[in-house]
Amino acid sequence: MSTSVNPVTLSIKIEGMTCASCVGRVERVLAAVPGVDKVSVNLATESARVESSAPLDVAVLVQAVDKAGYQAAPEQPLSAPAPAPAHGALPHLLAAPAGGRAVLLAALLSLPLLLPMLLELAGVHWMLDGRVQMLLATPVQFWLGARFYRAGWLAVRARSGNMDLLVALGTSAAYGLSVYQLLSSTAAMPHLYFEASAVVITLILLGKWLEARAKRQTTSAIRALQVLRPESARVRRGAQDVDVPIAEVLPGELVVVRPGERVAVDGEVVEGASHVDEALITGESLPVARHAGDRVTGGAINGEGLLLVRVTAVGAESTLARIIRLVEDAQAAKAPVQHLVDRVSAVFVPVVLVLAVLTLAGWWLATGDAERAIINAVAVMVIACPCALGLATPAAIMAGTGVAARYGILIKDAEALELAHRITTVAFDKTGTLTEGKPSLVAFEPAESAGVDKTRLLQLAAAIQRGSEHALARAVTDAAAAATASAATGDGAIAAAPSVSGVAALPGRGVAATVDGARLILGSTRLMQEEGVALDALRARAAELEQQGLTISWLAASNAPQPVQLLGLLAFGDRIKPQARAALQALHDMHIQTILLTGDNQGSADAVGKELGAGRIVANMLPADKAATVAALKSKESCIAMVGDGINDAPALAAADVGIAMSSGTDVAMHAAGITLMRGDPALVAAAISISRRSYSKIRQNLFWAFIYNLVGIPLAAFGLLNPMVAGAAMALSSVSVISNALLLRRWKPDHLKGQA
Repeated sequence: MSTSVNPVTLSIKIEGMTCASCVGRVERVLAAVPGVDKVSVNLATESARVESSAPLDVAVLVQAVDKAGYQAAPEQPLSAPAPAPAHGALPHLLAAPAGGRAVLLAALLSLPLLLPMLLELAGVHWMLDGRVQMLLATPVQFWLGARFYRAGWLAVRARSGNMDLLVALGTSAAYGLSVYQLLSSTAAMPHLYFEASAVVITLILLGKWLEARAKRQTTSAIRALQVLRPESARVRRGAQDVDVPIAEVLPGELVVVRPGERVAVDGEVVEGASHVDEALITGESLPVARHAGDRVTGGAINGEGLLLVRVTAVGAESTLARIIRLVEDAQAAKAPVQHLVDRVSAVFVPVVLVLAVLTLAGWWLATGDAERAIINAVAVMVIACPCALGLATPAAIMAGTGVAARYGILIKDAEALELAHRITTVAFDKTGTLTEGKPSLVAFEPAESAGVDKTRLLQLAAAIQRGSEHALARAVTDAAAAATASAATGDGAIAAAPSVSGVAALPGRGVAATVDGARLILGSTRLMQEEGVALDALRARAAELEQQGLTISWLAASNAPQPVQLLGLLAFGDRIKPQARAALQALHDMHIQTILLTGDNQGSADAVGKELGAGRIVANMLPADKAATVAALKSKESCIAMVGDGINDAPALAAADVGIAMSSGTDVAMHAAGITLMRGDPALVAAAISISRRSYSKIRQNLFWAFIYNLVGIPLAAFGLLNPMVAGAAMALSSVSVISNALLLRRWKPDHLKGQA
């Protein structure tokens, strides 16, 4: 007997990658491990995401990456403490410093070499002795620059190239030429290029340090969410409140949240009332009221009241943990546009080495000046850094998904972020998406020939709906409970509750059950037509109520062999969300069409659609009809988004180019969607499209600048118009500029919030 294995996803932290060529090499190495189905390596996050349909040993993956010349380890949460540095074989004094210390030391050693050039601009002619120059340049070249030699050698061993190889070859050529000139020249002051090799390494170290600092800012959204995770909770056990580690809190336990404290768990308020600040979780700018029966989310800040919360989820199943996973997955994913960059990067370094050789040969043959030929070849190798190409897309995706999460927009993957900028049509579900999703029973009328009064009609309707979680069902049972309570306090007689059995849901139509021995059906006009129920007795009244925007359900009885008999109708009203009309107008202002897809009757749909200004209204939709409508639109329109919140919306969300789910709805809807809105505000739909457009614009800008640096810089270097120091500065600037450009996305704010402080 075979056993099926669930797909597994492993995350690995990788150090030592410097450019897009490194990304391609690591991907090839991991893809070659038996059992690996899919690999995605991200230069900006310095991580790899590995997917497999069979169990994988992370140690095997780490070993494969180590053999390729990089340092790998299982990825730790951002909140986890950093592991202690390993003690290598080299004595501590011989180990090169890293980060800012390396930059500072390299700058101090390189500045005296650069000083004569700066003084010459002021008309002062002064030069350091050649042996002093070599003394200053050597530690920069072989101690502080040792990382380039190690990584370059490992690339050669793997039969590939990377940025480090180009830097190592270029600076070694300049340093070697200087040593040769110093030892062999008979001139009092030979031409030396120690300043070129040392300053190039210093500038690249500076660029990498600035790049690392900028990359840390792109993960600020996840770090802000991680900080929200409380380490302990105050649990009521027996008559005592005890502080316990969050990992030991169990679902069902009672947690006490005092005023001003952070809510430690997801749960339901069982006692107390307060206002809760959920800004960092949902993007809601104002605290929201919470009373008994309301849900609270772990990580939110309690306001003025004491709350007693029953735990519903902790740890990896909590809302906060799921949000963090979604953001991490989106930031680690690779956008489709990145595949073009990967193909370019695979051949980039070999092409640059060929161009450098051609530059060397061309200048040598044309001028006979080997010295100048070498320096121009060095400039070609130094300017041609593919690291900006590798950072252009992931940096923009990380910044875009991070700022979106800050405002309650969770983007599941990079593909959804990239696709959303092309959206031309947005289809909305009505109930719970554009309306509050909490309908109330506005009217209920029995048919004259049915032989039941209004009280009995309501009783029967409530009996058939008992146990259902549907919004209309709750409206009926709430109305019946209120009527029963009213009868209990007055003089009215309370009838015995009907006996119910055989309850069966009829998806998209209604529900059926046996009540007091008779088969009853409750549902839409479509269900009544399928069952052959005559609606003439109440058709005029139903039409009148539908014109008011109310949703009609019918109750009928079937006692074989008698025909199905209409018992009465129930009319439901659902308040439109205050932000809904402005949300649709914002989409129209963005030249995006809107469609209302609903299972409600045409009258109710028309009333809501016209009030909201929807471009097109389609009513009487079953779940399959919604999915089919969205699929048909895809064949005509360029990009379709579907917005919904319920189980019945999941097929349409999956069928759309971009599914957008309200987190106020069901988990099924959120799993089927590429984008989740953390609060039920339809204005966030336009905001999600806006941040996608801004992010995609940044991706294009970054790719343009990354390519233009090389397309302009390499020819200039080849024609002798760039010296190695300028080339090194330009190369370092290219990486920093694309990340800095991406970080401008952090200033983005949804249009509907721009007027707020």
